[in-house]
Amino acid sequence: MTQVVVLGGGIGGVEAAISLRNEGFDVELISDRDFLFIYPLAIWIPVTDVPLERFSVSLKDLAAVHGFKLTIDEVTAVNARDHSFTTRLKGAHSDFDYLVIAFGSHKVLHKGKENALSICGKPEEILQIRRNLNNLMEKGSGKIAIGFGGNPKDSSAVRGGPAFEFLFNVHHLLKKRGFRKNFEITFFAPMAKPGIRLGEKALVMLDKMLAKQGIRQHTGTRIREFVQDGVIFEDGSKLSSDMTMFISAGSGHEVIRSSDLPQNEAGFVTISPSCQAEGLPWLYVVGDAGALEGPDWKAKQGHMAEIMAHTASHAIALKEGKKGEPKSYVDRLSILCLMDMGVEAALLYRNHKRTLLLPMPLVGHWLKKGWGFYYKHSKLNKVPRIPGM
Repeated sequence: MTQVVVLGGGIGGVEAAISLRNEGFDVELISDRDFLFIYPLAIWIPVTDVPLERFSVSLKDLAAVHGFKLTIDEVTAVNARDHSFTTRLKGAHSDFDYLVIAFGSHKVLHKGKENALSICGKPEEILQIRRNLNNLMEKGSGKIAIGFGGNPKDSSAVRGGPAFEFLFNVHHLLKKRGFRKNFEITFFAPMAKPGIRLGEKALVMLDKMLAKQGIRQHTGTRIREFVQDGVIFEDGSKLSSDMTMFISAGSGHEVIRSSDLPQNEAGFVTISPSCQAEGLPWLYVVGDAGALEGPDWKAKQGHMAEIMAHTASHAIALKEGKKGEPKSYVDRLSILCLMDMGVEAALLYRNHKRTLLLPMPLVGHWLKKGWGFYYKHSKLNKVPRIPGM
């Protein structure tokens, strides 16, 4: 039976393992942690008392349901020339037919990064954001800075949506507790028009939402460093803050950067529309580790990682004799964000043909919660799913 190894237990890696099993392959998933963390739901952790387990799924349970082998280990190297990869515990591996890389990316590092926490960081870091926010609320007043950055070498490696969601949820929490007026909240980003990849209409809408909720903006100036009490910009200005949440842009994973894999300037693996690594017919890449092709507004998101997972598994199945036509993740490129704001939400969507901005004041918040339940339930019960949903 054809042997496929998937490296990475995130959204893209898990979807790849499931899809490859559905194609009839013998699949092994290798992950450095034993659970799938559902990052699209992480914005609620700091503003609730809900445990992390509510936002994660056991990889052991997923392996049992879908029939793939699970190995908990850390990938330390990938070698294209030798058709192999290396893990910390078991060393070199070369006994496979296909390899799927899905271990994500690393972050663009800023000076003083230890002074800012990220909602898209490790789960333990998100819990620290909760503790810091609770400490500020016990104090009763303060300054909060929330932002995200970009990577000039690859504009698709940005995470703006979670920053805006966290921003609006913090505003809602403080308002609900009755002391929003005692807090100064500022959104910051180095680019002049953060959110522009969703189009000018979305940018206007975001500006109106921020102004309506009394949230200040500091945009268009590059970040020099993070300090204990704020953010210092390259023009010498300073944004004072008692708590800083910042989502760094993605950058190539160090395993890829130190490998002989084909990669772009930012350290992402260059791939074809079928997700095959350039010049390597046995190697596929899904999710953040890949260098996306397509229009300027493209962005790395979880639903795109799932689409790429299905694209890659279909391409491998075609090579192994399955009938059908090749698929292209580029044809299905889109931005999809159900932006939760505490009690309401807005649906933001863009693809090659249209841009959609749909306020959802009554049902949006509960629709996103429902999606979270559906995601976990469908993964654990073999419920048919639409790729990328």
